Amino acid sequence: MRESNKVFHLAIPCKDLDETADYYQKLGCQLARRYDDRVTFNFFGDQVVCHLSPENIDEKPSMYPRHFGVTFTDKEEFDRLLDAATGNKLPFFQELMTRFKGKQEEHITFFLIDPANNLLEFKYYHDVTMVY
Repeated sequence: MRESNKVFHLAIPCKDLDETADYYQKLGCQLARRYDDRVTFNFFGDQVVCHLSPENIDEKPSMYPRHFGVTFTDKEEFDRLLDAATGNKLPFFQELMTRFKGKQEEHITFFLIDPANNLLEFKYYHDVTMVY
């Protein structure tokens, strides 16, 4: 399980800092720092840094193998995020779906796409032991 004294760090490209800051804040992420070439967010307790790098944008993203996100252990938190994404009209790459139906690892998931075509997956496992 997660150790509370560690924070995961992820750096991703973005094409516009204002657009990126607006998107992630609508997602509920707190803006931590902003510089001329990057913005840093508290991404659900971890650190995501979006570096201004328009030449590195994936023009045709696919869910696999490259995406990142959060696995929720609380269904109400998952539902609140889904409601926020819908209410803020954030673009979905993949609407809410169930994976591995009927198996122990069954979970619900949806994918969002940020302004730089980075894919974000959010999921909730019905059996918390399947998180790892």
